[in-house]
Amino acid sequence: MCTTCGCGKGQTLVGGRMPGGGHAFARQHKPGKELRYRAPEEGVIRAPVRDPALFPDTLDFGVGPAGTHAPGVSQARMVKIERDILAKNNDYADENRRYFSSRGIFALNLVSSPGSGKTTLLVKTITALNGMQPLAVIEGDQQTDNDAARIRATGAPALQINTGKGCHLDAHMVGQAMGRLALKNDSLLLIENVGNLVCPAGFDLGEAHKVVMFSVTEGEDKPLKYPDMFRASDLMLLSKCDLLPHLDFDADLAMANARRVNPDIQVIRVSATNGEGLGEWLEWIKAGCHDAGAARQPTG
Repeated sequence: MCTTCGCGKGQTLVGGRMPGGGHAFARQHKPGKELRYRAPEEGVIRAPVRDPALFPDTLDFGVGPAGTHAPGVSQARMVKIERDILAKNNDYADENRRYFSSRGIFALNLVSSPGSGKTTLLVKTITALNGMQPLAVIEGDQQTDNDAARIRATGAPALQINTGKGCHLDAHMVGQAMGRLALKNDSLLLIENVGNLVCPAGFDLGEAHKVVMFSVTEGEDKPLKYPDMFRASDLMLLSKCDLLPHLDFDADLAMANARRVNPDIQVIRVSATNGEGLGEWLEWIKAGCHDAGAARQPTG
């Protein structure tokens, strides 16, 4: 489902056909900061449509205005529920964004599948910054505070959010955590989302950028299987690159697939083990922190 207006038009599709003909290849109107939610015209269905003749061996439950399926729940009902949830989340995200903007805080939302190496890279990042940049970390997991404990061992403040059965962080959770962390002006906030390449794509936390981490131990087609996450992200970190000599993994193909879904996505190849790409990643962070500080808009 499109996170802008609740219709199916914005769903990122790879392959198939859209209404009116033509192939639906990674087409999505990407939400901007000034507009992330708008009701569709009454009675208009903008659902992605796959030609069954092109996919005879596929049962596609991602069609229809909701872009998903739930037993016993109509597409119209699912659209209304998700639009209500996302609209409320966007209100909280706006509050978070105003807070960040007024204090010059550069906030990043790190997303990935489980085991991609997010926490390990964060530990290396914090250690490499070596106190040069005030920062704090929000950790999201269904259970345990293991990752937050690893971050605190570096000396950085970290708050754990446990989501229980929830599969993603939302803007209200992050807002509550921000108050507990007492973030400093002109600081860096690193939000490590729950390991999941589906649900976090649709939830704005008020961050400056989503950063998707994609490990070389995963398949090169991961961006094509989970296109909404790669479409929503501004930067892709191709992680564990030190393992490439031992794997049958085509890094160039993986990056090309990400750019097929999102032509504007930036890519940095990284390894927390041998330090590859760490300098480029740190420079990207420092540039973002500088810009956030320069654009700080104090209230009152």
